[in-house]
Amino acid sequence: MELYGQILLIAMPVFLVAVLLEKWYGWYKGKDTYRNMDMISSLSSGITNVVKDVLGLSVSIITYSWMVEHLAVFKIESTVLTVVVAFVALDFSGYWVHRIAHQVNFFWNKHAIHHSSEDFNLACALRQSISSFVNLFTFFLLPAAIVGVPANVISIVAPIHLFAQFWYHTQHIGKMGWLEHIIVTPSHHRVHHAINPEYIDKNHSQIFIIWDKLFGTFQEELPNVPAVYGITRPAATWNPIKINFQHLWLLAKDAWRTKSCWDKVRIWFMPTGWRPADVAAKYPVQKIEDIYHYQKYEPESSVALKTWAWVQFTAVTVLVFYMFGNLAAIGMPMLFYYGGFVFLSIYAYTELMDKNPYALIWEGLKVAYGMGVILITGDWFNMSNVFPLGKYPIVAYFVLSLAVTAWFVAIDFKRETSEKIVTA
Repeated sequence: MELYGQILLIAMPVFLVAVLLEKWYGWYKGKDTYRNMDMISSLSSGITNVVKDVLGLSVSIITYSWMVEHLAVFKIESTVLTVVVAFVALDFSGYWVHRIAHQVNFFWNKHAIHHSSEDFNLACALRQSISSFVNLFTFFLLPAAIVGVPANVISIVAPIHLFAQFWYHTQHIGKMGWLEHIIVTPSHHRVHHAINPEYIDKNHSQIFIIWDKLFGTFQEELPNVPAVYGITRPAATWNPIKINFQHLWLLAKDAWRTKSCWDKVRIWFMPTGWRPADVAAKYPVQKIEDIYHYQKYEPESSVALKTWAWVQFTAVTVLVFYMFGNLAAIGMPMLFYYGGFVFLSIYAYTELMDKNPYALIWEGLKVAYGMGVILITGDWFNMSNVFPLGKYPIVAYFVLSLAVTAWFVAIDFKRETSEKIVTA
């Protein structure tokens, strides 16, 4: 846990700087691929994912260590060749896990967040799942286990393999010549994120594009078919925590509402998007029919709200950096309480970004939670050991955050509504 926290202390600033540089480059070139609120939503989703991972909120039914111990035919040492084998094995496994997530209703829920942005940029790469608590697909690493690739090699290579998938989420790099035949490029991945009929559910590979070509899921980016990004049932919210469970909630409601016992069972394992006929007729859901003529989700927001959203994101990011830098000092079970605060904070300010008046209630819960920690423990998660007076700026932040949120809900949102009525 502590090692992963130290890695994130380095990786997070690198990713954030890369996102900001792409934003600047797009503005400079006259092709800005970012929208303000979508960008904050993506970055906030990234925070929820790394906090979940640091807290270890997922388990494997079959662990890789168990497979190596019981199924390995050979015993090999950790060499450069071993690392290469591990990397290829992870990529092969990743292809099939990724493909299944696109093709089976239940498993789509854990991946929908990654495709939920209606833009395509480096920030959307950070939209990663928090809804997967059980890893069912470790068995795809069986080939590596059989040849005896050590578990510690897999654990080191896995984050490298994950981070290596960041760079190709961009619209600013065209086709890359001979590399197009070997690795996943931005062109390949633009196809993957598109909802065009020609592109949907293609290019599942993560590093080596060879898997798609071998298993029949490859599609080249076509010059006359511009990619349209998102999901066919739009998320229609900036709240990444809601997005993580939208599809699962729809499946649960459909399973409850359908009169067919068979449909109650099979809905979870049917192709992604399948719904029982009786439920689909009675409870239709929004689905994009004409991908070239639909309006992206973007509620009108004042400059003040956009600015405040950045303030809130920055505040939470700073607090997360403190968490990752002091994992041992905070300790268990306080780390879980800290994680709960982070999730509640992101839920509150992204609800405000959606202009949901209930954001004030969520903000009130966040502030009560945070103040409760300080009143009960007399400190902010042992911060006094690092910053002796650190709890006082945090208390001030809580007071300011609640007051500003109340102002937006009570005054700013209503003023915007009044201005629309007058204009009409």
